[in-house]
Amino acid sequence: MATETTRKKHITLEELREHSSPSDLWISIHDKVYDLTHWIRDHPGGGIPLLNLAGQDATDPFTTLHPPSAWKHLDRFFIGYHLSDNQISDLSKDYQLLISDFTKLGLFEQKGHVILVTLCIIFALFSIAVFFVIGTTSLCAHVAAGILIGFIWTQSGWVAHDTGHATVMLTPWLNRITQLLCGNCLTGVSIGWWKRTHNAHHVACNSLDFDPDLQHIPIFAISSKFFNTLTSYFYERKMRYDTIAKTLISHQHWTFYPVMCFARLNLFAQSIVLLLWNKNVPNRFQEILGVMVFWVWYSYLVSFLPNYGERLLFVGACFVVTGIQHVLFCLSHFSTRVYVGQPQGNEWCKVQATGSLNIRCFPWMDWFYGGIQFQVEHHLFPRLPRCHLRRIAPLVRELCKKHKLQYPSIGFCEANRRTLATLKDIALQARNMEVSGARNLVWDALNTYG
Repeated sequence: MATETTRKKHITLEELREHSSPSDLWISIHDKVYDLTHWIRDHPGGGIPLLNLAGQDATDPFTTLHPPSAWKHLDRFFIGYHLSDNQISDLSKDYQLLISDFTKLGLFEQKGHVILVTLCIIFALFSIAVFFVIGTTSLCAHVAAGILIGFIWTQSGWVAHDTGHATVMLTPWLNRITQLLCGNCLTGVSIGWWKRTHNAHHVACNSLDFDPDLQHIPIFAISSKFFNTLTSYFYERKMRYDTIAKTLISHQHWTFYPVMCFARLNLFAQSIVLLLWNKNVPNRFQEILGVMVFWVWYSYLVSFLPNYGERLLFVGACFVVTGIQHVLFCLSHFSTRVYVGQPQGNEWCKVQATGSLNIRCFPWMDWFYGGIQFQVEHHLFPRLPRCHLRRIAPLVRELCKKHKLQYPSIGFCEANRRTLATLKDIALQARNMEVSGARNLVWDALNTYG
């Protein structure tokens, strides 16, 4: 009996993998096994990250994505089992040591003044833009107002990004207000949609079938593996490579920048569709109200312009300027290592480092990139306020060097060149790739919220 009891308290990794479905979801953290089946719907980070890591050791992703306060909630999910054969890599051990060191130094709690300064600048620029539209009749002033609004969308997006990863304000309540203000109200992008998508991106970084940030069929493809019609486990649909996809992808290195100029439309559409869909969206009323506030003030501001020509120029300026932010998003991952398959928790550190690209810049340009110029550091330590990313970069570089991992860090122009080279390479392959099993894309689009 004693032997039987002891045996029941330990399970193997193979046995853990058997519990990887939405109706039976176990994960391991520091070799303790937790049953999260009934936590999927209520998980603040959404159910998708849990499903992506189901049946695995999730120590590294849990430690880096959750604040210390989350640990106290784990006990109620512990089911008494421990992993008996989990092998922790040297890379993971060193990674956990870095997390521990940063925690002891208080870096995760030291917010800095970046967010407060940025909010003040946003408020000042918004006031100037409104004055240019309402208080002047100059065409140049109206176009300048559009440029300022585009800049405000970009900087608000960085602030929303920061508040979505961690509590960067004094209190969680103030952090939530800042999320809604900078995400929903100022940019028209639902912070609920962003968190759902972005959390999935961080957990499944550069997985072609699990990472939504790489799934742009039929407009773009960054790997020839998309020619095999992969399944998106985020959007729950086939990413079909058909005649339309082939035509668009064959010219994607030419259409990349023009599409980026109006990529914000995609975020508007996805936000609205998700909020009106039957998916589980926390605080749905707040999210919808915030997006409505955006469309009211933005439409009202545009209505003050004297004619449709100036309105078109104003809106165009907004989109073109904020398109730079979308380019930056793509530079971070489009030319890096990608793979097909479910993300593996025991390879977390390696995948995050090799699937991200840093962009070198002077410290006085950090405001422009919003912290994502240190993409490797951000993916390894997503809760870390961006004011500390430059400080920890040498430590991350040493970690990568010690474990023979690439630490890509290049200039802005070189990052653009690599991205275009990747797009061109796939475009040329697409021109010679036969299309099979074509389907009606319009019908597929109408039956998905992605």
